[in-house]
Amino acid sequence: MTEPLSDNTADVIVVGAGPAGSTTAYHLARSGLDVLLLEKTEFPREKVCGDGLTPRATKQLVAMGIDISEEAGWLRNKGLRIIGGGVRLQLDWPDLASFPDYGLVRKRDDFDEQLARQAQKAGARLYERCNVGAPIIDDRTGRITGVKAKLGEEKREVTFHAPLVVAADGNSTRLSLAMGLHRREDRPMGVAVRTYFTSPRHDDDYLESWLELWDRRGPQDRLLPGYGWIFGMGDGTSNVGLGVLNTSDSFKELDWREVLKAWCASMPEEWGYTPENMTGPIRGAALPMAFNRQPHYTRGLLLVGDAGGLVNPFNGEGIAYAMESGQIAAEVIVQAHARSTPAQREIALQRYPRVLKDTYGGYYTLGRAFVKLIGNPKIMQIAAQRGLTHPMLMKFTLKLLANLTDPTGGDAMDRIINGLSKVAPKA
Repeated sequence: MTEPLSDNTADVIVVGAGPAGSTTAYHLARSGLDVLLLEKTEFPREKVCGDGLTPRATKQLVAMGIDISEEAGWLRNKGLRIIGGGVRLQLDWPDLASFPDYGLVRKRDDFDEQLARQAQKAGARLYERCNVGAPIIDDRTGRITGVKAKLGEEKREVTFHAPLVVAADGNSTRLSLAMGLHRREDRPMGVAVRTYFTSPRHDDDYLESWLELWDRRGPQDRLLPGYGWIFGMGDGTSNVGLGVLNTSDSFKELDWREVLKAWCASMPEEWGYTPENMTGPIRGAALPMAFNRQPHYTRGLLLVGDAGGLVNPFNGEGIAYAMESGQIAAEVIVQAHARSTPAQREIALQRYPRVLKDTYGGYYTLGRAFVKLIGNPKIMQIAAQRGLTHPMLMKFTLKLLANLTDPTGGDAMDRIINGLSKVAPKA
């Protein structure tokens, strides 16, 4: 027999307290809605991430009222250092009206907790160690009206009820699958693998990206479709990892943990990226890109962040888009909640996937084309060798890859990127 909780009903249930879920819950609670935020693990908890945040993510943290000062443990960065084709180029984040001119670094094991606690402070009711299972579906309408879950160490069976549920449960998103929303095979997937090393390079003002990812373990060197990164954490360690796309033949056949080890072994010895300096295991995670699960709203369920495949195909960035989609979803839900009839509420909720497509659709379509191109190692090599010698072209590329433009009143580069995104199909 399922044991109900006395406070198991809310206006909205958010499943998953990662950046997408906590941001959604925060903005909903700030607007006065009663929100249940259900997290299967317990904070603090580890997640696979580069830990580097661009100005897009920084803007979202500011909007949530998070203290991002250095005293509060945040490390600021000025831009991106790109290495490839024998060239090393240091690019500052652009000066824009819409985004700050700095990024941040923070370990994921307490980054997520900060966001969840901020949602709590705003009034969201957080349940940790709450493993959500099946959706509760109304037989008559086919709409989701709540979720079943197992709570606490004793795995007590509980049910939570709300007229709207937000799936913020990551790439595997069991909730979406249970509602019949499957991954689109025609969209790119990536894999990120990373680890930490104690290193003298821990204090770095720039995020570092290596455009040429060589696998030198066989008889012949092989250029892989992806990039490596080195992010100084400011605490004596570096986050070293690689992001790889599934567009190449080598995607399935290679053990990416071994590739990372080999890549680290090719680094200068004084950087300390050696097995004895590794402070934790190599971990990997999938990067679901370019709207790889749709529709983003159906029958009372909204998808945010990785659950909706919102990772940027140009650069593998997920946190900014997780938080932005959470904010957009919350705005739509708040407006829908204020409507007086179910039909009116439904009209408001149908706006959510349209806003996502208007905001990211064209840009992600460009990203999918880019992913196909760099899946060919020869093109990647030519791009790295020729492109990096043109600082103006690389400034444009940084804006394009990091999706950092002013939507109105920007410079010529902004207008070109915005124009391309507008005319590209919003699939």
